[in-house]
Order: sequence, then structure tokens, then C-alpha cells
Amino acid sequence: MRAGHTRWKVENETFNTLRNQGYHFEHNFGHGKKFLASVFSNLMMLAFLIDQVQALCCQLFQQAQEKAERPRYFWHKVRTRFDEWLLPDWEILYGSIAYGIEAQVPKIPGINSS
Repeated sequence: MRAGHTRWKVENETFNTLRNQGYHFEHNFGHGKKFLASVFSNLMMLAFLIDQVQALCCQLFQQAQEKAERPRYFWHKVRTRFDEWLLPDWEILYGSIAYGIEAQVPKIPGINSS
């Protein structure tokens, strides 16, 4: 009984995280005609796995999350940096959040519409 309850708790917490912490798990189903929904859900699960491994193993990732104070703020900072900067590697991304390193990162040049 305890093993079943523990398994249920782990699954429930995982799916709760996938639904409510920026992964939008429920929105990946129902898109596409054949296999697109499966591809979306598999990519989302892969991203979740990578995030979990980084949260356990990458010290810079952990420092960046602590600096951001909340998971929502952390992911907002990550998205903002992807929108504004040319990021050569993950260390610059997480270092910019953890330590405020901005001088080394070039801004994305404006689009010339002429």
C-alpha cells in the first residue's frame, strides 16, 4: 500500500509540475492529424527531463534558480535572454542570471527593413 501511494504521489506531483509550471502539458494534446501531439508531448517530456537533471547536477543552474527566487521568474529570465541575446553556451545564460554577467553577451542586431 505504501509503495502504491508513493508511486501515485510521484506521478501526481510530476504531472502537476508539467501542467502548472510553464510546460503547459495539457495544451500539447489534440494538435495535428496523426503524430504531432505525440511529438509535442515527447519533446516536452525531454525538456522536463533535462531540466530535472540540471536541477540536480548543475551548480550554476541551481545558483541561477536561487537568484531568480521563483521558478516562474527564472523561466521568464531565460526566455528574455533568448529573445534579446546571442547566447553561445548555457554557462553564459545561467551565469547572466546568477551573477548578472551581461557585458560578454552580444545583443541581437536589429533587423534592417530597408
